[in-house]
Amino acid sequence: MTEPVRVEVENVSLAFGATQVLRGIDVAIAPGEFFALLGPSGCGKSTLLRLIAGFNHAQSGHVRIGGDDVTRVPPWERNVGMVFQSYALWPHMTVAGNVAFGLEERGRPREEIRRRVADALALVGLQDLADRRPGQLSGGQQQRVALARTVAIEPRVLLLDEPLSNLDAKLRVHMRRELVQLQRKLGITTIFVTHDQEEAMTTCDRIAVMSEGRIVQTGTPVELYDAPASRFVAEFVGSINLLDGNLQTGAGEGATFVSPQVGPVPLPPSESLPGSGDVTLAFRPHGVSVSAARADPARIWLAGAVAEREFLGEFVRYRVRVGGADILVDAPHLTGAPWFDPGAGVEVGIDPREIRVLRP
Repeated sequence: MTEPVRVEVENVSLAFGATQVLRGIDVAIAPGEFFALLGPSGCGKSTLLRLIAGFNHAQSGHVRIGGDDVTRVPPWERNVGMVFQSYALWPHMTVAGNVAFGLEERGRPREEIRRRVADALALVGLQDLADRRPGQLSGGQQQRVALARTVAIEPRVLLLDEPLSNLDAKLRVHMRRELVQLQRKLGITTIFVTHDQEEAMTTCDRIAVMSEGRIVQTGTPVELYDAPASRFVAEFVGSINLLDGNLQTGAGEGATFVSPQVGPVPLPPSESLPGSGDVTLAFRPHGVSVSAARADPARIWLAGAVAEREFLGEFVRYRVRVGGADILVDAPHLTGAPWFDPGAGVEVGIDPREIRVLRP
């Protein structure tokens, strides 16, 4: 493979007619990085990926690959490889024929094509299926053929447009592990589009969260999960509790959060507390405990009643009604441990270290 390259998108905007799809996109992807574009349907993530590939063209801004400005360079001259959501395999060709297609179009010598096809199939573990046709393969095998076809041309950048979305849940988990192993083995700069936050967080080095044609936050999976910059990111990346209200007293002192949903909530002193004003308290369900009585004095305790209970294997998820708000609690499941039934009065304890204060 070629040396990994840096990919840069600078102040890119794109519209289809009167519809603005991308709005001032700025992002830089490091050489060899596994990078995700994450967001809901219609946020512009696939449009941005296709723009990097050269299938879409921006009205303003620049795209650079390996330092080269490719903004007006056609797709076939950018030397990028793209794996489509549908895999786009030729049904009348064998596996080997599909993998060889891009090399043949580039006029490579026959012996080089044979060698590269063999190497690519070995890389994805399909060397014994070279003579089969796509219709004789499972979904996971077809995805690996599409990957082999792409890496065979030795692209500078690998672009993946929701490549796991057509697989069942169990196979999807298996294939995302294989995808990570393949990317690490190749060391190729890879950009992965997905709407599934779990996929992005378990595969990628960094993630750009998109909303309405903009990148609203970029960071590692841990940074996005632990320190969301906005309510949108907090809600999109994992389950979260959100309480709206007003913060009273200044930064660096003990403060009181007053919520029309749950009433006053005392907060311990913290340098991260902003000044007084309207805020949203955000905290993950795993940062909340549930018990019959208040226990750990370091936690913030609120009285409530169990509204719902779900058994999710590793943990039990409670929805506890506290005043006018529902608070999710993920309690670890231990064999033989008692559960709280719906309707039971309980105390929920919020770990203050898990609270993030978001401005509107």
